[in-house]
Amino acid sequence: MIKAIALDDEPPALAILDNFCRKTDYIDLQKTFTKADEALKYLRKYPVDFLFLDINMPSISGIDFHKKLPHKIMVIFTTAYSEYAVQGFNLSATDYLLKPFSFDRFTQAMEKVRSQYEILNQKTEQQFLFVRADYSLLKIPIADILFIEGLDDYLKIHIENQKTVVARMTMKSILEKLPATEFSRVHRSFIVPIKRITKIRNKIVHINDEEIPISASYEKEFLTKINNAE
Repeated sequence: MIKAIALDDEPPALAILDNFCRKTDYIDLQKTFTKADEALKYLRKYPVDFLFLDINMPSISGIDFHKKLPHKIMVIFTTAYSEYAVQGFNLSATDYLLKPFSFDRFTQAMEKVRSQYEILNQKTEQQFLFVRADYSLLKIPIADILFIEGLDDYLKIHIENQKTVVARMTMKSILEKLPATEFSRVHRSFIVPIKRITKIRNKIVHINDEEIPISASYEKEFLTKINNAE
């Protein structure tokens, strides 16, 4: 199932989206919002695959909201004003739905979402992370990452059966490059891949012989990801 939320200041518009999503067996519309701050708060805690986003809202435009997104996400802009279409596509939107739209047009947009989702969620073994280190651009298999350690403006990427890579990056920037459902920040200085965890005990994550602390500020989000992991 492809997880989604919707943000629109008009409840009737959200009701239509909810109805159409219920008729689409591969879309899970988890929640709808009329307030931008509540939607943003939800996204920070519960990453989803894509977002239905109204452009013309009184408190904040969909364009400005898009700039605040905490992680990379597919977006379908919805609005009654066709002049916003170009702005939407300039932000690499997956599609643009002009209100009022039919179920057939909605289905067409969802097929685009599904195609993009399948490309983005190929088997982890086929995915790679490109990182600049040692004056080179290194290709690191995501499946081989044991954990990531933050050190000021640098990161140490610990890799199975390979030398640790030290790169000048921030924790935020590398999180944006990793699959959101497969990696979780557990501490201001640590990111871990969910599948590598051997056990969790006394707020400590165990990965092989490594013991990584879970800080209070990241504990809730981390445990949510653990519970949602397949």
